[in-house]
Amino acid sequence: MSELHYSYAKGVKAVIFDWAGTTVDYGCFAPVATFIDVFQKKGIDITEDEVRKPMGLRKIDHIRALCSMDRIVSEWQEVFGAKPEEKDINALYDNFESLLFSILPSYATPIPGVVELVAKLRKRDIAIGSTTGYTKQMIAIVSQEAEKYGYTPDCIVTPDDVPAGRPYPFMCFMNAARLGIYPLRSIIKVGDTISDVQEGANAGIWSVGIIKGGSELGLKNEQVLKMNPSELSRRMNNVREKFYAAGAHYVIDSVVELDKVIESIEECLSEGKFSDVQKQQLFC
Repeated sequence: MSELHYSYAKGVKAVIFDWAGTTVDYGCFAPVATFIDVFQKKGIDITEDEVRKPMGLRKIDHIRALCSMDRIVSEWQEVFGAKPEEKDINALYDNFESLLFSILPSYATPIPGVVELVAKLRKRDIAIGSTTGYTKQMIAIVSQEAEKYGYTPDCIVTPDDVPAGRPYPFMCFMNAARLGIYPLRSIIKVGDTISDVQEGANAGIWSVGIIKGGSELGLKNEQVLKMNPSELSRRMNNVREKFYAAGAHYVIDSVVELDKVIESIEECLSEGKFSDVQKQQLFC
């Protein structure tokens, strides 16, 4: 059994990162492109905005969410004469899985600054956990590729390991158990989607939203650099408001700013402060 790092006053003991859009795949484009392609092959056009709304969920749940959207249901009825059923969702998922496996190795490059940030955290004796909407087989490909660039978390938990994925808190609980970290208030969850923020909030741990590089902003690095500053600010503020509404304790522009957040959280912990966002029951 792992030694429990039990300490109310010793600060942050673990950071649980999301994968695509937070630590790898700037802008979270691998699943987006795949969802669009899979639906197009069925004669259904879906938009990037529609795809990104349920981002962070377990992938088959993501397809279910897409197939419940009124516009997509209407278009499906026009093409097939009926609403999408579970057999259609399973068929879409099978196609999604096979296509995603073929492109995942190209979307596993760590987001700039992540490898250096993790090195800083480890020097502070902070463990590195992770959760994902990818299956165990999918994240095996991503993690193997990311390792080549120097990013290797101490723990990886997928929806396959727990009763339910995001926004339920079970993957965070599994990270805590495997890492031997307690109490939960010494853990931070970091992610780039609404379901990431809700996952952390529902687990009763510190929840941090990331804007740049994430799915909610949905821009490539070069697009961020070239965008009109006022337009970029408007888009980022919109994402920021969504994250706070979802229960985030902190929202930062970039993942590399996390060390400043840790300092703020450790100050709060030393003063006995912690906001119990579980009371919001965000996933109900």
